Amino acid sequence: MRRIRLRTGPAALFGALMFAALLMFLPLRLVLGWVGLGDQGFSARTVTGSVWDGRLNEARFGDLALGSLDAGLSPLALLIGRARIALDGDPGLLHGAITLSRHGIGVDDMTATLPTGRAFAPLPVTQLALENVTVHFVDDTCDRAEGRVRARLVGEAAGIALPADLSGVARCDGGALLLPLASQAGSESIELRITGQGRYTAALRIAPADPTAAQRLSAAGFVPGQGSYRLSIEGSF
Repeated sequence: MRRIRLRTGPAALFGALMFAALLMFLPLRLVLGWVGLGDQGFSARTVTGSVWDGRLNEARFGDLALGSLDAGLSPLALLIGRARIALDGDPGLLHGAITLSRHGIGVDDMTATLPTGRAFAPLPVTQLALENVTVHFVDDTCDRAEGRVRARLVGEAAGIALPADLSGVARCDGGALLLPLASQAGSESIELRITGQGRYTAALRIAPADPTAAQRLSAAGFVPGQGSYRLSIEGSF
């Protein structure tokens, strides 16, 4: 019977096993700091567990509350120079992954329900819902975007009743991520544009049904143009 000899010496093999063991039990908190996730606007009240099986408590992305999430690093992505962190929240609230590399950042197959709080005030947006959204930025330029996004609205604008939600499909436009969200009737829309530096602009457009509604929109700060009235904000995550 032929014997198979290992070319790796005992010392090198022991060192490799020790490195693998240390990597397996590295605290997730340290690894998130190394990959620079906090520099992208991501934060959590506490981070516990290992790099493969961790927990992010009260996680946030800028002003968006993500809730508490299970998190784990993909070992396969590390082999090609990427850090891919799988995230799972309570059922129906968040599932997907964040990917970081030397020149890019993105989210993969993200399905989530995100309360927006006052992130888009005074626009009456209370919630964003993502359905299998994938977005990649390379060197701060939007390189790929797909998936459906819905914005939940509440209340009214200048006495005009608003639809319950607006929806649209994510795409790249001029180097930025563009979320063109519209009502079924098409008379209300929100254009949300996000850059690779984490800055965003959002514009609510309403096509008034009569001159009286147009006057109320103008008095409320909406700007007329191209058959509709627009109210815009800008900010950063």
